[in-house]
Amino acid sequence: MPPAPKPGNLKDPEVAGLFSNEDPEKIFTDLREIGHGSFGAVYFARNNVTKEVVAIKKMSYNGKGSTDKWQDIIKEVKFLRQLKHRNTIEYKGCFIKEHTAWLVMEYCLGSASDIIEVHKKPLKEVEISAICQDALEGLTYLHSQGKIHRDVKAGNILLTENGTVKLADFGSASLICPANSFVGTPYWMAPEVILAMDEGQYDGKADVWSLGITCIEMAERKPPLFNMNAMSALYHIAQNDSPGLSGGDWTDEFHNFVTACLNKIPKDRPSATDLLLHPFVRKTRRSDVILELIQRTKTAVKQLDNLQFKRLNKLIMNGGNEESLLEGSTVSGVDDLLVVPDDNSSQDDENLDSKSDSLPSQHSNTASSQSSVASLSQASQNEEPISFSRERHSPVTVQLHLQGSGGGFEWPSFTHRSASYSPYLASKASGGSPRGFDPSMANNFATIRTTSIVQKQIKEHERTNDYRNFTVYKRLRRAHQKELQTMETRFKAEMEEHKQKLDREYDNLRQRFVRELEKLKVQHTSELEKQSKGSQAQERKFLRDIQQNHDIERRNLAEQMKKNYKSDKEKMKKGLETSTPKKEREDAMKNFKETLTRKKRDAEFRLEKHQKDTLDFNLRAFKRRKLLQYHKLEQRLMQEEIGQRRAQLEYEHTMLVRHHESTQDLEYKHLAALQKMKDEQLKKQHETERDNQADYNQCAEADLRKKHALEVKQQPRSLRAKEIQIRKQFNEAVKTQQRQYKALKDHILQNTPKNEQKTVVKKLKEEQMRKLAALGDQYEASIAEMLQQQNVRLDEAQMADASELRERLQQELELLIAYQSKIKMHTEAQHQRERKVLEERVSLRRALLEQKMDEERVSFDREEQDKRAALQAKHSEELKAFDIETTRMGLNTLEVAHASEEQVDDDISIRGSMLSLSGSSSSNSFTSHTPL
Repeated sequence: MPPAPKPGNLKDPEVAGLFSNEDPEKIFTDLREIGHGSFGAVYFARNNVTKEVVAIKKMSYNGKGSTDKWQDIIKEVKFLRQLKHRNTIEYKGCFIKEHTAWLVMEYCLGSASDIIEVHKKPLKEVEISAICQDALEGLTYLHSQGKIHRDVKAGNILLTENGTVKLADFGSASLICPANSFVGTPYWMAPEVILAMDEGQYDGKADVWSLGITCIEMAERKPPLFNMNAMSALYHIAQNDSPGLSGGDWTDEFHNFVTACLNKIPKDRPSATDLLLHPFVRKTRRSDVILELIQRTKTAVKQLDNLQFKRLNKLIMNGGNEESLLEGSTVSGVDDLLVVPDDNSSQDDENLDSKSDSLPSQHSNTASSQSSVASLSQASQNEEPISFSRERHSPVTVQLHLQGSGGGFEWPSFTHRSASYSPYLASKASGGSPRGFDPSMANNFATIRTTSIVQKQIKEHERTNDYRNFTVYKRLRRAHQKELQTMETRFKAEMEEHKQKLDREYDNLRQRFVRELEKLKVQHTSELEKQSKGSQAQERKFLRDIQQNHDIERRNLAEQMKKNYKSDKEKMKKGLETSTPKKEREDAMKNFKETLTRKKRDAEFRLEKHQKDTLDFNLRAFKRRKLLQYHKLEQRLMQEEIGQRRAQLEYEHTMLVRHHESTQDLEYKHLAALQKMKDEQLKKQHETERDNQADYNQCAEADLRKKHALEVKQQPRSLRAKEIQIRKQFNEAVKTQQRQYKALKDHILQNTPKNEQKTVVKKLKEEQMRKLAALGDQYEASIAEMLQQQNVRLDEAQMADASELRERLQQELELLIAYQSKIKMHTEAQHQRERKVLEERVSLRRALLEQKMDEERVSFDREEQDKRAALQAKHSEELKAFDIETTRMGLNTLEVAHASEEQVDDDISIRGSMLSLSGSSSSNSFTSHTPL
């Protein structure tokens, strides 16, 4: 496998056309940080060429994990380049500079989450319906392209100036469907996504679930389980029933829509296309619903920022009263300006990033905080009002999400800020504006987010530990998935190599068997040719021997006839009387000679005919015998070929069985290794989950202790205030008593004689002192009682808080343990199913192999029978044709067949024939001795 290209190498063919080589710093100016996160930072910027306002996401791929970061950047750029739809964010381009990718995108006002945070109340149902319709249009487009968003939430649903709803943050998106990665933001993740790596894959219906959670978020300001630890929320989502709308005056259509989106069984959950036909989405409404919502939000943002500006301006202008302001009220002080009261708004989840290995955002956070502090100190020194418009380094967070980094970042959402409201921007605007460019845009940029939201997000991002834990957890899940994929790829390559090796071995065996059969056939052909040539040679020798024998028989006959002639002649002469006339003797001798000549001729004819008949018979029997021998040879050779082929077939079957067993062993080995790795990963994952829960518990307990310590620390101030109030009441009582004493004294003195007045005054004085002492005791008792009650009340409240926290943490721990037990049981059941499936697959493959071998045996037996039958039929036809030819020659077929079937050597047969012929060459055979 070739080495992976170096990150940032634009010569790599894979990324050749994805990035521009131009310097982005020369193209884009007026960069203002408007977001930050694990991947880096997001900036508002202006294109010098087109004067267009854009959003730039800077993503560094330097440092640890640079290869993964670079691949994530490539993936997101590829994804964005493919999007062409009204309801998805528009891609502008991507640049590379100093190990940082500048991803340029369409600029939007802000997100639905920003609107909820600004108004501090849920959206209206008609507004939710309008947002859902456009979001579903975007999801339908994505799903039709085989893509999955995987991080749908209010923070990633953006709004433009013209009221268009756009899906953004495609860093978590999947280019393929189905997928099985653990990606997303916890509270919005579908159950099948949480369990993806354990139970299988998921498709675009995971986005439908997230949209249902987003509907609840827009209707209730927070997603379900938001008050729960993010990790605990995952366990809760995975094993509990689906959530729903809990309150509010919502229509049945909205309830049904949310219920349909949150169907826990993915196959029963409607698709985005189906939901576009839902009555909740198709309901009649005004076309300017979203525009009105945006305008209302802009107005609210301006009012909130103006109020905060006045508070800070008052704080700065008062100067010396700053300390008293800070001590006297936290409502109108800096805390209220820089830190929004904790309302658990939907922005709290932005610490939970869905990208596990991206660039950390601590640097951007620190820079943003330092920039804010610097601007404050500078304003204090110059004694000028400070503008809270988005200046160059003012952090306005953006909801952007990268694949594997996840994390929600809220998009910049800006209202128009006037020049008078922003002295800094006004001074910039006074220098003029480019031709064809709206001057008002140089002075301000739109937002639907207050400064307090931005500051709150920065502080929460800096202090929260959930983000880090969840990022580590997702990085662990991704690492586990990568390990499994690597092992599966290695095992797949190993199995492929194993199969190729077995195939080569089997092919080599088949080729060797083919060569052996070809060699055997050549040998058989040679042997048959040799047999044929030998038969021809024996036939020639047989004919030659018979011809020689016949010549001998003819000579013997001639000699015998000659001897018989002489003998018969002498006998004839002796038999004739001397007294016989000469003429008669000559006639008799002449007749005798003629008779002998005729007999000789007859004998020769008979001999020739006998020789011819014998020759034809013996030659025919010889040929038939040779034909039978040839047939037997063919049968033997065919049997030899069949035997060898049968042996080869059995050897092939033995090899196939051995290959099956070796493949089976390798499959079991691979499965055992994979399951072992899964068990180890699950154990490590569960340990991480328990560690995260313990860390969360410690942080929660530490936060509670800090809260209690702060309450205890602030209690003296509260007690002093109450004591002052009691003292004030005491003073008023003393004054009242003094007035009453004076009035009583005057009244008594008027009616008392002068000599008794001194005694009466003394008694009145003593009574007054007694009552004052009693009032003092009452005052001391009130103070003591107040202190005791406050201490008891504080202790009881803190004990109740601690008890409630312990109970909640215990419930979350029990939920985690139950979830882990369920996952462990599911994993064991999955292992059992995998083993069973493998056993069934192996058994089926063995059965198919056995069936194939049986079929090959049956086919071979059938082929053998067919060959034997064909050869037998061929032999029968040849013998039949031979016998017909024998009959046509006038020979007895049965006699020839009987003679041909005698198991006698050819030489013996030939000699026997010759002997039989020589035995019949006597004179008695062809002549008769007739006396004259």
